[in-house]
Amino acid sequence: MYLIALCDDETEQLQKTTQMIKEYQYSHTGEDFRVECFESADKMLDLIEEKEYFPDLILMDIYMPDKMGIDAARELRQMGNRCRLVFLTTSREHALDAFEVEAVQYLVKPLSKEKMYALLDRFVREMEEARKKYILLRTEGVVQRVAVDDITFCEAQGKVQYVHFTDGSQCMLRVTMAKLSEMLAPYPEFMRLGVAYLVNMEHIECIGRQEIRLDNGKKIYPPRGAYQAVREKYFDYYCGGIE
Repeated sequence: MYLIALCDDETEQLQKTTQMIKEYQYSHTGEDFRVECFESADKMLDLIEEKEYFPDLILMDIYMPDKMGIDAARELRQMGNRCRLVFLTTSREHALDAFEVEAVQYLVKPLSKEKMYALLDRFVREMEEARKKYILLRTEGVVQRVAVDDITFCEAQGKVQYVHFTDGSQCMLRVTMAKLSEMLAPYPEFMRLGVAYLVNMEHIECIGRQEIRLDNGKKIYPPRGAYQAVREKYFDYYCGGIE
């Protein structure tokens, strides 16, 4: 089951969007959605912050009286919530802002059934792919099933490797960096940095000449002279290459 949050101050729009999702579910047997409607961004954010609600997908209007959707999205990301976010709006004015808060899509109203179905097709496909992205790590005699998306970076320290996670925790592995690189090789989001690091590019916030800052505040210091190669690999991953 997937939890979908609709956030819009227009009751009629909430009803229309809900109905389209129900029709999609009816025509796609096997898909199970639970839709929650919010006419206030603050109410939705309060539930998420209090750990009482964990939506997989949020469809949110940008223009709302209590709080702009972009501002609500910034608060959501500051909480550390990485759920998929889609803006539904009557204007393209904030398209660049949507990119900043990692919105996966930006759709202009009125939303057609075709656009909604395409959106849900992509959402289901990506969620199914994400569920496949797990690796097994053996640490202190215990085998852990770890989501690849939760790994921010791996660090070599002597003969052991430390795997760092989004929640700030870490685990120690008695394997070589070469072995760890081999385990993560199927996942293109991981970039090797010299002999000491493997970095998940999904968690890079800023690349500088002296350091790379991750979205959890951690800093990684790449080898001297690696800036251009790191920058090109990062942009290649996200944009399919740079001019």
